This record gives sequence, structure tokens and C-alpha cells, in this order.
Amino acid sequence: MMPKFFLLSFVILLSLGLCAQDIPSIELKDLGDLTVDTRAFVEESEGPVLFCFWATWCSPCKRELNNYADLYPDWQEETGVELVAVSIDDPRSMMRVKPYVNSVGWEYKVLLDPNKAFARAMQVNNVPHTFLVDQEGHVVWQHNNYADGDEEELYEALLKLAEK
Repeated sequence: MMPKFFLLSFVILLSLGLCAQDIPSIELKDLGDLTVDTRAFVEESEGPVLFCFWATWCSPCKRELNNYADLYPDWQEETGVELVAVSIDDPRSMMRVKPYVNSVGWEYKVLLDPNKAFARAMQVNNVPHTFLVDQEGHVVWQHNNYADGDEEELYEALLKLAEK
């Protein structure tokens, strides 16, 4: 009986540890070919960071990020959030990222993750997948997929984090 108890306790503790997720230190390139360390970016930011994983071939991703673009200036002013769009386009489709971003005029940072190192580290299985991270690098909210109106849930999470 005792070994089963310890095994069960270990599994519970392990699962609790897996729920608490921190941003790893992964080096990615931005659209200007500058290297950005994901962990350092969070630590150097003046507020929370929103990582939105997306791809040029993903219609819900583009709809989400285009909707966020309209709200982003207000969110920044109210909460200090930094939004980072992380493209998981592979090396073949990556050449479409910059022209698309330029055509829609996003005012936030775009990082390229063509080998999906950051996506794997964050356990992103499909896009869009969004993570809200506090200044200590802890994931405090995440959402997978996108439907119009999901930005309200995100906004509430931003306000809640800003109150702390």
C-alpha cells in the first residue's frame, strides 16, 4: 500500500510542476534579422508579454493578430503589455512572413521560429496558441485556437495581471 501512495504522490507533484510553465531561453530572429532571446525579452520588458504563435497559412491566426492590432495601443497604454507574434512558418514559407506583416501594418514585434524550437518548448501543437507571461517569465494565461470575441477574455486576463 505504501509504495502506491508514494507513486501517486510523485505523479501528482510531477503534474503540478508541469502545469506551472516558464518561458525558456530560445534565440529567434526578428524581421530585421536581429537575434532575440525569448527569456531575456520578457525580463527586459516593462510589463507582461503576450506570445502569439501563428503562421501565414493559418486564417484564424491572422484574424486573431489583426484584431489584436486594433486593440494593442489601448492594451499597451492600460497594462504595459508587449505583444510578440511568433511565426512558425517553415523555411520554405518563411519568406511570406515579412511581406504579410508589412501589408497589414502590425505595430508589434514579430519573431521567426522556422525550426519550431520555441513552439516545442512551449508545447504548441497547433496554432493559433497564445501565452500571457508575467515579468518573472511565468505563463499566467494561455489560449488555443481563436474565435471572434476571444480578445475579451484576454483583455480580462491582462487587467487582472495589471492589478497585481
